[in-house]
Amino acid sequence: MTDIELDTARLILRPFAEGDFDAARSWRNNPENARYLNWNPSDEEHFRDWRERVIERAKAEPRLKFDFAVEVRETGAVIGNCGIFAEDATFDTAGLGYILHIDHWNRGYGTELCGALLRFGFEELRLRRVTATCAAANYGSYRVMERNGMRREGTHVKAFWARVDKEWIDEAVYAILADEWRSIHGNGAGL
Repeated sequence: MTDIELDTARLILRPFAEGDFDAARSWRNNPENARYLNWNPSDEEHFRDWRERVIERAKAEPRLKFDFAVEVRETGAVIGNCGIFAEDATFDTAGLGYILHIDHWNRGYGTELCGALLRFGFEELRLRRVTATCAAANYGSYRVMERNGMRREGTHVKAFWARVDKEWIDEAVYAILADEWRSIHGNGAGL
């Protein structure tokens, strides 16, 4: 797996270790945590498949897809996962995503990790554009993006199935360009 680690004031974004996957079940299978996500609860087989995909992706595409466990620096607790995924080898555009265990919401961790992913994408990968999506009703998620300078570009109406509420929901599309990010953070400025 890739050995890239991203640090923020309170978090370490690092490659998954074998022991992290038990913690990951706690947020992947929590209905409140996954309310606005379209994946199914992880039974043993599904969870094992997801874990293998994370490990294999790091081996097969080490410069295209980066999956990170989110660790609280002070306690060492793994509280979520996130990633940034280049669309192709040109590193022109990438998407990012994140999920934190509900017990760690409203503490600024999402904003912090999103900022680290954007910094990595623009400074290290030299991306031109980064995108992210969320349920249009997911205030917490879209505020994380907005706090990091991302702007809403549109809404896809009834774009994906929300398994918890069993309904089609709208998806908000956010993006930020490298030039926009640099105008906020300065050339080469970190968090």
